[in-house]
Amino acid sequence: MKNLVEQINEQIAAFQVNAAAQVEKNNKAAGTRARKAALELSKLLKEFRKVSVSEAKK
Repeated sequence: MKNLVEQINEQIAAFQVNAAAQVEKNNKAAGTRARKAALELSKLLKEFRKVSVSEAKK
């Protein structure tokens, strides 16, 4: 679970950097990277929810 949280934090950081570059500099490639990070973040958060619920039931 600790590894999963680290992966989530990495994706959040990647999203923040790329989203800021898209907004501030109108960088289209950064927008693509931000969307990719958001998609991966969504997957990781769903996995976190599964793991968290199973840990709570123990």
